[in-house]
Amino acid sequence: MPQRRRFIGLSVLGSVAVFAGLGLRSPGDSVAVAGTDSELPSDVCLVAPTFSYDPASGLPMRAAREVPPGARCPVCGMFPARQRRWAAQVIFDNGDVQYLDSPLSLFLYLQRVPRYTAGQSAARILASYVTDLDTGAWTPAGQAWYVHGSGQMGPMRSGNLPAFATLDQARAFAAQEGGEWLTATRLRQGLPASLQRLAPHAH
Repeated sequence: MPQRRRFIGLSVLGSVAVFAGLGLRSPGDSVAVAGTDSELPSDVCLVAPTFSYDPASGLPMRAAREVPPGARCPVCGMFPARQRRWAAQVIFDNGDVQYLDSPLSLFLYLQRVPRYTAGQSAARILASYVTDLDTGAWTPAGQAWYVHGSGQMGPMRSGNLPAFATLDQARAFAAQEGGEWLTATRLRQGLPASLQRLAPHAH
């Protein structure tokens, strides 16, 4: 029996050490970003690294790229490649790309770029893309049409903003699934309150 208790005690201590290694921390603490002098605020749960531009790909630097399986969304931590028809991406002027799991995460990201990608800013964004929900093709985020308030389920399960390349597509979708269509300009001015409430908050 004493040996069993000792084993259980060691297991508990090991679990505590593992959780400590995962970076559980007090609110207000900041997280250092490896290889930089920058820190991320405590309400960012993980560091989702950007992916560098590969000249050998043959793609122009500002062209949309396919989502790597291991890419993670810096806003929510999900894997955009797993629900590719909702994915979005931002390309910076140095060629680095940040992938996001949905148009909603994209607009939340654009509100505070340095918070999610250390050393970057909105002013350095070269191009941004969302996925046309109908076709699965990349569409410039600023030219797309978005539907708010539909019954369509996406990566965030609620409060999604399905994107479409044309207004006719957005109207047809809204007529079938409900909701209202919005432009990127309107969403950059401010998200509807029900969507803004989904932004990450301090732990």
